[in-house]
Amino acid sequence: MMKNVYSVGQVNTYIKNMFAQDFMLQRISVKGEVSNCKYHTSGHIYFTIKDAAGTLNAVMFAGSRKGLKFQMKEGDQVVVTGSVEVYERDGKYQIYAREIELDGAGNLYQKFEALKQELEEMGMFAAEYKPPPPYAMKIGVVTAPTGAAVQDIRNISARRNPFVQLILYPALVQGDGAVESIVNGIHALDALGVDVMIVGRGGGSIEDLWAEEVARAIFECETPVISAVGHETDWTIADFVADLRAPTPSAAAELAVFDYAAVEGRLGEIKERMFLLNMQRIQQMRKELEHAKDRLSYLSPEGQLREKRKYAADLEEQLRNRMEHMIELRRHKLALLSERLEGVSPVKKLAQGYSYVTDENGHTLTDAEGVKAGDRVKIRLLKGALEAEVTEVLHER
Repeated sequence: MMKNVYSVGQVNTYIKNMFAQDFMLQRISVKGEVSNCKYHTSGHIYFTIKDAAGTLNAVMFAGSRKGLKFQMKEGDQVVVTGSVEVYERDGKYQIYAREIELDGAGNLYQKFEALKQELEEMGMFAAEYKPPPPYAMKIGVVTAPTGAAVQDIRNISARRNPFVQLILYPALVQGDGAVESIVNGIHALDALGVDVMIVGRGGGSIEDLWAEEVARAIFECETPVISAVGHETDWTIADFVADLRAPTPSAAAELAVFDYAAVEGRLGEIKERMFLLNMQRIQQMRKELEHAKDRLSYLSPEGQLREKRKYAADLEEQLRNRMEHMIELRRHKLALLSERLEGVSPVKKLAQGYSYVTDENGHTLTDAEGVKAGDRVKIRLLKGALEAEVTEVLHER
């Protein structure tokens, strides 16, 4: 009798087809703990799901990563939804994950993400609504009346600004009625007209600040709201809707209460700067006033007349100096001419014993020609004159 012998590949293919024909295995959800979780550089995620009874290999391909809303890690309790198929080459079956959700607390996270997305689409997370005032004097607080949160807010407020008024609405922050209590507190303080409001759980349950009712109350509140969760790594729906988010109630108080001493110091610096600027401005204005005064004095009729008088006096002085200079030049020239004239003066010649002779008609005789014996002549001396008769004419040879 001949036996049927099959290859390994044929057997694996047959088993794969059996898995493929099982409708339940095409979409199945498996709950377990994550182990051997590896994020491959290709974008695929390889991991194992295990419980007390066994293990199941799993893979989520990069194309299905949109079905993972959190960072999966070792020890997470998850619900993996996908198909169970056979990998022919290795002859092993595994679940090909299309969606992965956290189990237990993870379900709460999924609800949180769903509500967050819904409220974001409604526009409740817009950032341009109500900026908290920089100098709030009346601050409302919605939190538990006892505990570290409210005490921290009181201490920081007293330290930063003792003049700020704190109004506490003692709200339930966990358990039945917590959501309604927080909403009522927001409405009450909003109606009271506080400058800014701090809403925090103060050690209560974080889920109570996830409620849509709380988010809507914050969104509709006319007063700027600062959310204070109580732990830096926790985020709530209230944080996204609020106008400002503080990681702790202490940080919320720091944001809401302005530092009086710092503002006072800043005002002192501004005062000093304004004083210096005013003094500089006054000095500048004084210089400009003096300059304008000088210009006005120069341009005034009196100033113009004074300026013209000075100019006339200067011209007069210049004219006098020039005239004296000209007179001095003329005197010097006159002296030279006088010396020259004296050199040819007849009087001087006469004083030296010379004389000059004229005929009877007064004509000067310079030549013996034309004079004959018997003519009457007049001889003029330095002092006096002589009348004489020519007895003889002598001619030069």
